[in-house]
Amino acid sequence: MTSVDGVTRVIPLKRPFNIRRWFARTGWRHLVGIVMVVFSGFPLLYVLSASLNPQGTLTGSNALFSRVGFEAYARMLNSPDAPFAQWFGNTILIAGTTSILTVFLGALAAYSFSRMRFIGRRAGLLTLVLVQMFPQLLAVVALFLVMSTIGDLFPAIGLNTQIGLIMVYLGGALGVNTYLMYGFFNTIPASIDEAAKIDGASHARIFFTIILRLVAPILAVVGLLSFIATTNDFVVASVLLIDPDKQTLAVGLYRLVSNPNYADWSAFSAGAVLAALPVMALFLYLQKYIVGGLTAGSDK
Repeated sequence: MTSVDGVTRVIPLKRPFNIRRWFARTGWRHLVGIVMVVFSGFPLLYVLSASLNPQGTLTGSNALFSRVGFEAYARMLNSPDAPFAQWFGNTILIAGTTSILTVFLGALAAYSFSRMRFIGRRAGLLTLVLVQMFPQLLAVVALFLVMSTIGDLFPAIGLNTQIGLIMVYLGGALGVNTYLMYGFFNTIPASIDEAAKIDGASHARIFFTIILRLVAPILAVVGLLSFIATTNDFVVASVLLIDPDKQTLAVGLYRLVSNPNYADWSAFSAGAVLAALPVMALFLYLQKYIVGGLTAGSDK
């Protein structure tokens, strides 16, 4: 108890630290966080340890970082049977093109559903929700037959072409991405569009000069998710791409461990580590947009 200028104030005493009370309030969260970090980080450490193991087998990698060497990386980069640079370039080209076109086409569709009123709008939104319930994996056989038929008529976009694979990725990603963008577009006040229309701006001018700048977070999120999904895809790419010089990393790396007589798991792990670098770099670059882009449209 203190007295300042004749006013008596009571200063509460600081309660002593109690570990039980601390654990009941916040301590258990730290424990859960540590468990989740260990659970999610162990596979990454194991792959990194296997990539540094010069023996080439997973049996010798059970003890993390028991042996460290860069022979697996050398085999991966210099092997004539595994054109890693070609696979890496194909992956970046296909994933980058797919993510850019997915963002552009998805933004056009989301803007139309959000700002315009037309016959079939409600049915179109419902169709988008229903389509995203079925994974693209279920249509692999149908995709192969369709692309084979298209290749007979237009060989440049048919089977065993990277353009054809990009078109398949675009068709499968537009549903979920359009609906995700639609929720974000609804958070942008329509009064902005009305003010621009009063000044004489058309829908195209409003979209490209105003709306795209305001929805940058969701564009970054959709681009990142599309890039990661395309980079990690194996099933569709392995069905549609046949020639080794046109294959992606996911398909090419599988060749290293598909031989039952000798599977070079160290080189496979080294390739997986190198393949994760562009994804990690893009994730870190777009990190500031991710939280806002995923949560801003959740209230619509």
